[in-house]
Amino acid sequence: MPWLHLLSWCLGGAALANAVPHFVSGIMGKPFQSPFAKPPGEGLSSSTVNLLWGFFNLCVGYALICRVGNFTLKSTMDAAALGLGMLALGLPMARHFGRLHGGNLSERA
Repeated sequence: MPWLHLLSWCLGGAALANAVPHFVSGIMGKPFQSPFAKPPGEGLSSSTVNLLWGFFNLCVGYALICRVGNFTLKSTMDAAALGLGMLALGLPMARHFGRLHGGNLSERA
């Protein structure tokens, strides 16, 4: 299996993980941080900007996963590459946005 396919699927997983909070915030009509806000990644963007950014990330994720190589969810290696990409971007996103929204505080604090 070519390693470039695995890399593409890993990056596709990262794009899908990034799509979720933006798309959901946009659909809910809530502002959320985006790369287009000031300061980037910390300021709030409108729900419309977030919906469009989330949809763009969905399209990128689709292209990287479904149009590169022969991705199969039943293949452990393929699914692991996808999951690794989601986790690799998801953990830093959780820490970053947790800092902004109070999600990094423990329940005992």
